[in-house]
Amino acid sequence: MILNSETAEKNLNNRERKADTTMFGTDITQTVTPLTALLAAAIPLGLRILEALVIFLIGRKLISVIVNFLNKALEKASLDVGLIRFLCTLARGSLFILLAFIIIGELGFNTASILAVLGSAALAVGLSLQGSLANFAGSVLILVTRPFRVGDYIISSGGEGTVRDIGLVFTEIQTPDNRQITLPNGALANSPITNITAHPTRRVDISVGISYDADLKKAKDIILETVQKNSYVLKEEPVAVFVDSLGDSDVCLACGSWVNTGDYLAAKRALTEEIKLAFDREGIEIPFPQMDVHMR
Repeated sequence: MILNSETAEKNLNNRERKADTTMFGTDITQTVTPLTALLAAAIPLGLRILEALVIFLIGRKLISVIVNFLNKALEKASLDVGLIRFLCTLARGSLFILLAFIIIGELGFNTASILAVLGSAALAVGLSLQGSLANFAGSVLILVTRPFRVGDYIISSGGEGTVRDIGLVFTEIQTPDNRQITLPNGALANSPITNITAHPTRRVDISVGISYDADLKKAKDIILETVQKNSYVLKEEPVAVFVDSLGDSDVCLACGSWVNTGDYLAAKRALTEEIKLAFDREGIEIPFPQMDVHMR
């Protein structure tokens, strides 16, 4: 009896196992297909991609917040505009590279291998782009030594104009006739640069020749009076009028006066015209080259 009971119990268990693996008369253990396996593998990958997308969106927003905070902090520190742009650009690029590695690691890739490959690639790219790296080093040198800033008017071997932007590789300047010149920072950092607007005031030098027959003292007084009346000339600064040279056909008088840097060009033009008109009114002759021929 005991043996029959055990046999009946085993048969019952076998029927239950068969029922668990059977659905609508089909053995579900035999329905595993390549599509099912693909779906089973795709679900974890899809979840990882979704997580990576969420990390990217959150990271991008966080980077924007950090860069804006850095920009405001540097502005409060009264740093140069070009240096602020450079540091913010560098910080943004570095943070996005860090975010990329976080996303790659989240997707299951080996970041150590990727770093090794990128290191080799960076070496190869660096050797092929030595000029660009020199320009990058030049931009760092310019921003550290600050021979000029954004908004300054400079004269260099590549042209002259107002500095509009100091980038990672190039500096952009705008000429007085509204042309844009792009200068490589490497060459700019290693060449002479004249910064016209480095100081708040500039001296306007004007030279004018008068005839040897003209009244020298009267001519000097006319120049001095004309300059002192000009609205651009700074009244607290001295004005110098002197004989600069004795030419073949004229006595060259020179005048030096001080104006605000932003008024330099307008002041020079106005003074040149006013002195000429004053000489005409007072009968002071301005000679021009001529040749006297004597016939015998």
